[in-house]
Amino acid sequence: MIEFRDVSKIYGHGEAEVRALDGASFKIAEGDFVAIMGPSGSGKSTAMNLIGCLDSPTSGEYLFSGVPVASLDRDQLALLRRNYFGFVFQGYNLLPRTSALDNVELPLVYKGVGRAERRQLALEALAKVGLKGREHHDPSELSGGQQQRVAIARALVGSPELILADEPTGNLDTRMSREIMEVLRDLNEKDGMTIVMVTHEEDMAEYAHRLIWMVDGKVERDGKPRHGGSGR
Repeated sequence: MIEFRDVSKIYGHGEAEVRALDGASFKIAEGDFVAIMGPSGSGKSTAMNLIGCLDSPTSGEYLFSGVPVASLDRDQLALLRRNYFGFVFQGYNLLPRTSALDNVELPLVYKGVGRAERRQLALEALAKVGLKGREHHDPSELSGGQQQRVAIARALVGSPELILADEPTGNLDTRMSREIMEVLRDLNEKDGMTIVMVTHEEDMAEYAHRLIWMVDGKVERDGKPRHGGSGR
């Protein structure tokens, strides 16, 4: 599904040049659950932005389902993000004073899905992440873990091929973090959802099947998490 071929991303020029990625190469197959880790400045967030087509490489090649992403124009990239990717962020990015149901429906509004259909799809997505009965609560009435579940439901509602989760447990305590990781693991193992997650928490990376460890913009290690994946 995803292939990086010697991908580099350079910001600035001359003495101010920063190589956020420096010849990174890896493949991620459909149905995989991959955690990307590394110290601050390792390039993990840059890699996530490139995978999600929120930025473009300086050199090298990124292929999504065999298609060179660099060959797509702005409108095609927008369609790729809208129809194939679901994004989950550390800060939830929910609309305040707006119900969980309406937050989850939002991507379908942009797709032009009719009101009745998008409401049904949003209800199903919320039920899938364990929030049945909380549909009409706004974010201020939900815990941090519940807000992140709403964000995951919003990412799922458009039936994407890939979930990109950027520090999804970064604002949560240990118990809530594990709950969120169990939701992501179930989506991967029961529904076959492909998930790529950036995290700085090694115990959260244990839920993934595979760990890509980055240092100074390069892939230093690529293999199973320390305890073999699938959580604790």
